[in-house]
Amino acid sequence: MQATADRALERAWAALEAVPDPEIPVVSIRELGILRDVRRADDGQLEVVITPTYSGCPAMSQIAEDVAHALDAAQIAPYRIATTLTPAWTTDWITDEAREKLRAYGIAPPTGNCGGGAASGPDEKPITFMPKLPAPVCPRCGSKHTERLAQFGSTACKALYRCLDCREPFDYFKPY
Repeated sequence: MQATADRALERAWAALEAVPDPEIPVVSIRELGILRDVRRADDGQLEVVITPTYSGCPAMSQIAEDVAHALDAAQIAPYRIATTLTPAWTTDWITDEAREKLRAYGIAPPTGNCGGGAASGPDEKPITFMPKLPAPVCPRCGSKHTERLAQFGSTACKALYRCLDCREPFDYFKPY
């Protein structure tokens, strides 16, 4: 039974690997750190654990639906999808590959480290918010001469910036 369960977990991870973020389709929910775990629950059922980028993220219902669709397409059942708010999601969980994909897509990836990368136990470090960060680098031309136009961009987790050299606007994925 354990070997079968392990294969089911491997198949589930593989099926979920390509589930895109509905707001930024060039990155997967795993690359963003939203897909936290695929495991066997105490009752033996497959459980997929997802964490929103913030507690009011409007995309979570779409993400859960996309996860279910991917598992159904891979003929993996039964399963349940659990959303957890703890530990809170942090931009530290975004993979290096996803940061490059964000940049290529025209979104400046978050800068700095919030200290929440390994938050999982009693000795975890609290997430710290970065009160003043240098302006992000333009993802289009690489200029450091950028200015914030609005605290919120296309989504609440991004701010709207403009490059002062190439004059192009861009979203900046805020670190938290």
